[in-house]
Amino acid sequence: MKKVFSVIAAVLVALIFIGTFVFLFINSRPKPQHYETLTPAIMDIIKTTIVTGKIEPRDEVAVKPQISGIITELYKQAGQYVQAGEIIAKLKVIPDMNQLASAESRVRLSRLNCEQAKTDYERQKTLFDKGLISANDYEKVRQTYNQAREEVKVAQEQLELTRDGVSASNASSSNTLVRSTISGIILDIPVKVGNSVILSNTFNDGTTIASVADMSDLIFRGNIDETDVGRLTTGMPMQITIGAMQDVRFSAALEYISPKATATTGGANQFEIKAAVRLPEEVSADAIRSGYSATAQIVLDQANQVLTIPEAAIEFSGDSTFVYVETHESKRPYERRAVTTGLSDGINIEVQSGLKADETVRGTIIVKEDTK
Repeated sequence: MKKVFSVIAAVLVALIFIGTFVFLFINSRPKPQHYETLTPAIMDIIKTTIVTGKIEPRDEVAVKPQISGIITELYKQAGQYVQAGEIIAKLKVIPDMNQLASAESRVRLSRLNCEQAKTDYERQKTLFDKGLISANDYEKVRQTYNQAREEVKVAQEQLELTRDGVSASNASSSNTLVRSTISGIILDIPVKVGNSVILSNTFNDGTTIASVADMSDLIFRGNIDETDVGRLTTGMPMQITIGAMQDVRFSAALEYISPKATATTGGANQFEIKAAVRLPEEVSADAIRSGYSATAQIVLDQANQVLTIPEAAIEFSGDSTFVYVETHESKRPYERRAVTTGLSDGINIEVQSGLKADETVRGTIIVKEDTK
């Protein structure tokens, strides 16, 4: 009985060994490869590049005061439209004490001179009326008196300007009223009532009361990689997409390419470009915000109605390119053939020679899943 069990065990071990060997042999055999078949197509090949950047007004003007002082009133706020010359803020002047003392002294001196000139004029007028002096002498005295009166007016106005920033003669165009220098939308008012502001001079840029820009005249500003910048020329059309307005496409024309690299990203130099943006009729200037992030699509090259195949079907070997053309033969189903390629958009590639429109080529391998 023991002998029978030993024989059975040996047979089972042999069967397991043989089964394992057969299983490994079958799985180690190369499986037949199946490829998809591709047919060349006549289509347009367009090579584009994408540039990221932002939308901003062509001209943004910083409105600054003409005198130093304290803001007493703000008549506008960010987002409002202003006309050139429209008042944005009002200032209260803080006079310089030395200048104020000098202006007051000038007023007192001019009044004294005027009083003396008046006395001389009245005396000479009496003599002239009696015929005791000539008309020439009388006119000289009268002119001196008029000049003295005018000097009093000038000194008084200078005192008012120094003390108050406004005089009776220039109340409508007072320096205490800060006016917009252009027509446009107020982008920012970085000051508040009570803030001290200073005028622009040799030693500082002055305080910005408001930033105003014409939002109907926009530009796209971005950076392009050095590998693509050599293909750009001014006047090239662009399509702009704004992140906050995905459903709208803006047309633009390239108008500036920086001659010098302005940044470096990932070891590659970046060159600044600018393009004039045209607003569609359905989009108003009020809907655009300065600084919107945007992307620009630029057509670098284009080939119309050319023979194309998917670029994945191309075999690259050094400077040569090949495709596998279907032969419909069982022993040799595909023939390796050299072709001349042209423009590629990253998905499809132009075939200039070596392939006919009615031929088919081998594509990528079709992976068949085991359904067992």
